[in-house]
Formats: sequence, C-alpha cells, structure tokens
Amino acid sequence: MRWLALAAAVSLSACGTPSAPGAADTGNVALSGCAACHSLSADGARGSGPALSGIVGRRAGALPDYAYSPALKASGITWSPQTLDGFLADPGKVIPGTRMMTRVPDPAQRKRIVDALTAQ
Repeated sequence: MRWLALAAAVSLSACGTPSAPGAADTGNVALSGCAACHSLSADGARGSGPALSGIVGRRAGALPDYAYSPALKASGITWSPQTLDGFLADPGKVIPGTRMMTRVPDPAQRKRIVDALTAQ
C-alpha cells in the first residue's frame, strides 16, 4: 500500500501541474506529467497506467497488453473529449473502482490535456 500512496503523490504533483500561462503548448507540456505513469506513444513501454496514444475513440480497457481494473473494463465507456474531461476531473466518481487516482481539478489544465490527447 505504501508504494500506491507514493505513486499517487508523484502523479498528483506531476499531472496536476499546469503549463506556464501563455506558453505555447504543442501537447508535450500538457502531457508531460501524465508520462510519469503513462506511455505517450503506441509502441512505448507500459508504466503503471496504459498507453495514451490513440485513446480518443478507443473503448476503455481495450488494450490487450495492459491489466486494467475490472471496473474500467466493465465501464462501457468509449473515450471522447467529454468522457476524458469528466474522468480526469474525478476518476473515482466516473468509474468507481478504477485504479486511476490522479485528479485534475483545473478545467483549463484538463482542456490542455484532452486537446493534446485528441491531437495524437
């Protein structure tokens, strides 16, 4: 359990950090914190979270080489900008039982992340 708390602390500090106001964001800045747990390329090594490349339009829990939580696999969600925004705002509320613990409470930061994921 201790490693889980440490992973959550790292994720919260990394993924919740917004880019500088007015900074040009090509997606790398918006997703840089997510890379602490997720691969950002389709052929990237898996971390504690699944690869994010091509997530928009993909059914939740669909990557064959990642061990998703039963809750995520059974969610029936297909990722869209709207479902990603809600999930990032409060993963446990959208999918009770998910292993994703990182919340992104700032709507502007969520938009940057979702826009970057949509552009992949």
